[in-house]
Amino acid sequence: MRATFGEHFRLTIWGESHGPALGVVIDGVPAGTPIDEEAIAMHMARRAPGQDPTSTARKEPDRVQIVSGLLDGRATGAPLCGMIANTNTRSGDYAQLRARMRPGHADYAAFVKYGGCNDPRGGGPFSGRLTAPLVFAGSIARALLSAQGITIGAHIASIAGIPDARFDPACVSAETLQGLQSSRFPLLSPGQEAPMRRAVEEARLQGDSVGGVIECAAVGVRPGIGSPFFGSVESVISALAFSVPAVKAIEFGDGPALSGLRGSQANDPMRYEGDRVVCLSNHNGGITGGITNGMPLVFRAAVKPTPSIALEQQTVDVTTRENVTLSIRGRHDPCIVPRAVVVMESVLAIALCDLMMDDAAGRVLGPS
Repeated sequence: MRATFGEHFRLTIWGESHGPALGVVIDGVPAGTPIDEEAIAMHMARRAPGQDPTSTARKEPDRVQIVSGLLDGRATGAPLCGMIANTNTRSGDYAQLRARMRPGHADYAAFVKYGGCNDPRGGGPFSGRLTAPLVFAGSIARALLSAQGITIGAHIASIAGIPDARFDPACVSAETLQGLQSSRFPLLSPGQEAPMRRAVEEARLQGDSVGGVIECAAVGVRPGIGSPFFGSVESVISALAFSVPAVKAIEFGDGPALSGLRGSQANDPMRYEGDRVVCLSNHNGGITGGITNGMPLVFRAAVKPTPSIALEQQTVDVTTRENVTLSIRGRHDPCIVPRAVVVMESVLAIALCDLMMDDAAGRVLGPS
């Protein structure tokens, strides 16, 4: 099982949903980097379960214990390790899932790959619980990016097909992105919250679930970061984004809509503003040729409905080799989109941090 991401800002995630703890080891944090544990706690709380009707009833404080690489509030330059205890597990809820595979979940694929030795409790390492250490790592990456004048934020672009407004891709502001971080249900159009919540509650009462889309942006990113082909900004962000459970699609800028335009419509005209080159539009999401062009970096990630649902579904029993039905009991999110917003922000922060360190080649990313 591959559990490591990155070349310079390098993460190794460990643990399972119902194990004693889970966490991450981060290599590459420059010595002297301030570690703001209050900011870390704030972002962890945005992802934590059991705090909103759209979430699972499982309550976890998700407090991070930093067990190495920190002294007197600053990184030492040694590997930084954060550990998060699992304090509210009910593994008995998953007893039948050792044999009966959840449709839409990783159960069957994992059973085949690992010969039945995989941990099915809460999904084991396939659980969305593993995004908690990702958010911790993203909080560390944010500190490095903030020192470079970069701000990251995201909002719920849609839930159950009910849309929020979209970012204006040519002029996303840092103030807008920072403001979204203070909400557990971040929207650009607050009036859409009520119909979205109704859709989630209707699905929950019917034993079902819904998905949605998250739109994420970064501003202050200088041009020239990334590489063509294998080190493109899109490919690095996508590689990490698709490690997040339930993410099934990603698009940058106008995404697939670009395929229906003429070049004259899809191109982003440029002009000088003083010594700075800016684009008059941002159909390409701040990336051209796999490299940042100085415009806001904008992408959207599609999140599928939670596969663990109470509605009866057809499946198989791998022990008896019979066709059976399955109704899943336990504590599951009827919609994971609100909690996943900070996860996608963390994905962008981690990927950008690694890309900028790769690009530095002599420049130092970190405190001056």
